Amino acid sequence: MESWRTDMEEEINRINQVLPNTPDGKTEEIRQWMISVIEKMDHFKAEHYRYVKEGTTLLELALWKAKLLGEKEDRSVEGKTKKARVDSESTRKERRITCGADIVIKNVVSFLELE
Repeated sequence: MESWRTDMEEEINRINQVLPNTPDGKTEEIRQWMISVIEKMDHFKAEHYRYVKEGTTLLELALWKAKLLGEKEDRSVEGKTKKARVDSESTRKERRITCGADIVIKNVVSFLELE
């Protein structure tokens, strides 16, 4: 994050160093500089989006795992043992849906979105 800020500050300040040494074509120089700034901003927005997406994936997996582990602990505390073999894949899929990740992620992402 800090390197993004530094890169953008350097790019923004670059025009102040270039313009005094540009005798002709200042308009074109400013246009090129603006394109460069916009491209850097787009790049950093894409990086931000990638990090948010990666973070939400990890958060979803952590919530899912917590739901699975929490239910295992509940069963062991209650002393229940299941005799019938449960379809573990369908159970895991159900726990993924019921772990509440969709609600948690929606509320967390609202703080991470760029305006």
